[in-house]
Amino acid sequence: MEKTPGQQYMEDSQYAHMGPSEQEQGLPQPPLVLDYSGPGPILDLPKPDSLSFGQVPLIDMINQRKTLRKYSGKPLTCEELSYLLWTTQGVKSRTARPVTLRTVPSAGARHAFETYVLVNQVEGLQPGLYHFLALEHQLGVLTLDSAVSEQITEACLKQEQVRSSAATFIWVAVAARMRWRYGERGYRYMHLDAGHVCQNLYLAAESVGCGVCAIAAFDDNALNQALGLDGIEQFVIYLGSLGKRILR
Repeated sequence: MEKTPGQQYMEDSQYAHMGPSEQEQGLPQPPLVLDYSGPGPILDLPKPDSLSFGQVPLIDMINQRKTLRKYSGKPLTCEELSYLLWTTQGVKSRTARPVTLRTVPSAGARHAFETYVLVNQVEGLQPGLYHFLALEHQLGVLTLDSAVSEQITEACLKQEQVRSSAATFIWVAVAARMRWRYGERGYRYMHLDAGHVCQNLYLAAESVGCGVCAIAAFDDNALNQALGLDGIEQFVIYLGSLGKRILR
């Protein structure tokens, strides 16, 4: 029986079919992060060591966590957004290898993701699409066009929680970072890493009175196009909409 594309990939990405990786071939390592290419400006975020969130016991965050698609409409503070970005992709240090050591695990410390943020309701920020600059802990403005929220919502198969969120986190995979070390098998690891990142968002959100909805149902081509990605070397791998809980 002919294998499905998924079954074929799982077979082809077994170690028995792997040749030497780019790293083993002595090819140069891709950059640790993408250069910011937006129109600007670049905005400073409150520094992680200045924040006092996260005092909720871990067991409480785990027990309270559940997927939420409806939010109160109350905005996030800029401090809360900074905290959530730090807990999902914050850079703790940079080593001489070089690699970044972050607040989430990643296969081989490859950290193949860039975080884009659709801001709908965050105090002190205009609605629009931003790029989190992890090394500097800053935000770069990609577009403040009011149509971007609708474009991303449409590409997410019209899931209303994207439009109504305070912010939606969009994780963009930079394939070369993972492929350099692991070849085609690295695509497996990127999808596993996406789960690590989103789980951190779920848990951290609980400590600031928010809820999250993980989103993997989207039109790949439409969403990549909306973000200006080629869909091959850089592509959306996962999203998480987030907003303040509705108090009962």
